[in-house]
Amino acid sequence: MTPNPAIVETSDISKVYGVGDVSVAALDSISIRIEPGEFIAIMGPSGSGKSTLMYILGCLATPSSGTYILDGEDVSNLNRQELAFIRSRKIGFIFQSYNLLARTTALRNVTLPLLYNRSLRPGARASEEKAQELLELVGLGDRLNHQPHELSGGQQQRVAIARALINDPVMIIADEPTGNLDSHSGDEVMRILQDLHHRGTTIVMVTHNPRIASEASREIHLEDGKVSNVVENGKHSPAGAKD
Repeated sequence: MTPNPAIVETSDISKVYGVGDVSVAALDSISIRIEPGEFIAIMGPSGSGKSTLMYILGCLATPSSGTYILDGEDVSNLNRQELAFIRSRKIGFIFQSYNLLARTTALRNVTLPLLYNRSLRPGARASEEKAQELLELVGLGDRLNHQPHELSGGQQQRVAIARALINDPVMIIADEPTGNLDSHSGDEVMRILQDLHHRGTTIVMVTHNPRIASEASREIHLEDGKVSNVVENGKHSPAGAKD
């Protein structure tokens, strides 16, 4: 049986800021592979390069050198407009601070990405039906018309998760998804991410929290812009590998 192509495959990617004597290498020859359905945690101290790696994996930046293949497509040297198109089609983002529109209902917040992606826009009614299904998936079927100020932090993050899924992305990137939450709300969010992982969603999570990272199937540790360690937690096999 031919194996599924990797969702992420980087080869010796580096990112250098500045020039000459004032240049700084944020990433130094990073080569990683992420299979379909994997749940990956990226960890490292401040200045390790984990945010820079997240920006590149999320098509928010390009590497200075090296190759990044996303879902079989070389995105290493795309311009800003091309990167934006790739993001809208292939990547869903979950942010630490939720990034919801304040005076907009949960349902409307979830449908917003469809407004910026004409190729995937299914029409208003179909969009709302899909958004409602996703909000029900994250346990907010009774909060469709609530605005962010009427929701707890954990509920807002669950709206953000539903929004990240609306375009059927090939990968979710979660930047410190529990960072602004109490332990109970954080555990709820992690349960949802685990459920998505078991359904086959590929998740890349950036976190500084070892307990949260241990929920991932694999941890990639960075230090000084390089991969310093890879930890196989052995708790969950890639959902994409299921029969």
